[in-house]
Amino acid sequence: MADTIPASQPSQEFEKVLVDSSKSVASFDGHDRGPLQKAQHFLHGNPAAVPLIVLVLSLLIFGVILGSKFFSAFTMTLILQQVAIVGIVGAAQTLVILTAGIDLSVGAIMVLSSVVMGQFAFRYGLPPSIAVLCGFAVGALCGWINGVLVAYWRLPPFIVTLGTWQIVLAANFLYSANETIRSQDIEAQAPLLQLFGASFRVGNAVFTLGVVTMVLLVLLLWYILNHTAYGRHLYAIGDDPDSAELAGVRVKPMLVSVYVISGLICALAGWALIGRLGSVSPTAGQFANIESITAVVIGGISLFGGRGSILGMLFGALIVGVFSLGLRLWGTDPQWTYLLIGVLIIAAVAIDQWIRKVAG
Repeated sequence: MADTIPASQPSQEFEKVLVDSSKSVASFDGHDRGPLQKAQHFLHGNPAAVPLIVLVLSLLIFGVILGSKFFSAFTMTLILQQVAIVGIVGAAQTLVILTAGIDLSVGAIMVLSSVVMGQFAFRYGLPPSIAVLCGFAVGALCGWINGVLVAYWRLPPFIVTLGTWQIVLAANFLYSANETIRSQDIEAQAPLLQLFGASFRVGNAVFTLGVVTMVLLVLLLWYILNHTAYGRHLYAIGDDPDSAELAGVRVKPMLVSVYVISGLICALAGWALIGRLGSVSPTAGQFANIESITAVVIGGISLFGGRGSILGMLFGALIVGVFSLGLRLWGTDPQWTYLLIGVLIIAAVAIDQWIRKVAG
């Protein structure tokens, strides 16, 4: 019987080089992160933290300066009323920006949808409920056109929505003939259009249905983005569309759906805008696209896509509202509001770059 090879000896020629090698298990040197690195990683995992901190600080600062004139239930809910439209449009903008896109046409779609609702009810005599549905259909159609051009034609979102912004804005003025439908007429013949202007009191606080709708919409989208496959796919597309496609995500239909949903939300904002103003005006809300992008950026949502929280967008909109009302109550020049908001925008983008570089 042949001699057996001892277990300690290599059985193959190429294994001889392993005889004197180390038998220890691989280990990694652990370094303790400093406070700055810990803060960076915390902010990377909680993108809504920065705008929340800024919001709380701004409330405290204006509260100290203005006292009870600012820190009252009525003033706090007044801020909510002022940012309700921006918050709803900002929700639409958030979905698009999370996919690494941008939608410059959201404000125009909002106004056109509101004009369609008003004109269909008054010019064509349709029931207000049908007119509202027609407004939503117009919003969805505009979003679908944006989505197809971006997803299937592979055109840059900035260029596409810059073009559709001008087209929709022109269509709005041409269709409406720049005519405003008065509040008294709407109240008498189509009160459904003013639904979101209805208010109720809780103590000294005054809430409108527009504010309630904004909060519920943001909470619904937060749940979808964080607890559903649709939300995970949306973040994946914003982070790396090629990798998402390799992982089985249907990128093009997803992108189209995001723009359609954005258009529907803009139509909802158009309906809420009628409630806020009381009338249907083709010239209202012309800067909603810039205001929504401002809320998104200050809210810590990355313009490069794939990172951010829709709650941050809400905090960003509230920050703008706090600064606007606080400085007005303080009696300062309104230009200071724009100056400080501009500083916040640049600071928010700089912080985003800093977080991505260190914690990415």
